[in-house]
Amino acid sequence: MVLNYIWIAFFIIAFVVALCRTFVSGDMEIWSLLMNAAFDGAKNGFEISLGLTGVLTMWLGLMKVGENAGLISLFSRAASPLFSRLFPDIPKGHPALGSMFMNFSANMLGLDNAATPLGLKAMSELQQLNKDKDTASNSMIMFLVINASGLTLVPVGVMTIRAQFGAANPSDVFIPILLATFVATFVAVVALCIKQRIKIDRILVSFAVGFVVVIGGIMYFFSQLPQDKMQLYSTFAANLLLFTIIVLFVGAGLLKRINVYESFIEGAKEGFKTTVTIIPYMIAILVGVGVFRASGAMDYIVDAARWVVVACGLDASFVEALPTALMKPLSGSASRALMIDCISTSGGVDTFVSRVAATIQGSTDTTFYILAVYFGSVGIRKTRYAVGYALLADLVGAVSGILIAYLFFFS
Repeated sequence: MVLNYIWIAFFIIAFVVALCRTFVSGDMEIWSLLMNAAFDGAKNGFEISLGLTGVLTMWLGLMKVGENAGLISLFSRAASPLFSRLFPDIPKGHPALGSMFMNFSANMLGLDNAATPLGLKAMSELQQLNKDKDTASNSMIMFLVINASGLTLVPVGVMTIRAQFGAANPSDVFIPILLATFVATFVAVVALCIKQRIKIDRILVSFAVGFVVVIGGIMYFFSQLPQDKMQLYSTFAANLLLFTIIVLFVGAGLLKRINVYESFIEGAKEGFKTTVTIIPYMIAILVGVGVFRASGAMDYIVDAARWVVVACGLDASFVEALPTALMKPLSGSASRALMIDCISTSGGVDTFVSRVAATIQGSTDTTFYILAVYFGSVGIRKTRYAVGYALLADLVGAVSGILIAYLFFFS
């Protein structure tokens, strides 16, 4: 229901802003921009869905191999101590636990193309447990909000863009992003535990402490590397682990004496069906975001934010990075484009505001894309409080990203 109102608001706000620009400023071209944005959004939504078909088909095929070989069940048992507390409605050993474990792992490694198919598989399995088929369950909401919080250990995409623009040290945002995304995920999970009345016991506290230790270890390891090797090593580690998982699934199928090829085809068919299902949801969200952005509403929000910051007597150096923060929940590609625009217009990739934009870009994931695609794939219409808590993660990620960037880069 909340997503419905937000989607409607995109069009109403765009219409009102366009009217004001026409009658106040005499801007007649704005209506062409709006319609072009709507058509482009529909085209991009279809093309993204079409592009996702191959990746989705491949990964769901591999997941079926892993499931038939018993590896998904093994991952479920490994994740059980933590997941049984965060997802108390899921029975022990259920395949959804293994799929979620794989999805979170792919996200943490910055492997978006792998994470989405695994997440869709997890949603399909969660829907099997859902008693009210058009309403999001508590487990679905917890799963999606953790995804939206964007916990990433290796922000490969951001570091690659900075390298392409000639940054002196493309990976200098690695630790700030790691800290910001951890804070966003931690706050979101704690808030949801309170909302869903999940008891925060010694096991959850132990996992939280353990995760802090792991992040600290990763930060220490990368801090010891030569600056020019950090991105190379992180990309190498992520892709090595990913391909190792593929070989592990195939090898396990061979050991179990299952027909690996037929298992892959069986899962791949599910991937194609899922892609067809998500196309309308993808187009809907990208059309709404497109007209909102084309109307100029985003620019007015940024200008208002700058005025408030200055009026409060605070430093406004970060304000030019706000479009990246505001667009991030709406569109990953648009927020990436705005980060690049910030780099291009602020004097280079190594300016303070460019580093702020990069830190924000890596701190959370694309909330409305995740909600539209994941919920849409299983026919969920009533999202309950999922949007509010996902946006909380976005807000915490953006604010912590800005503050941490000031701590690391402002002089």
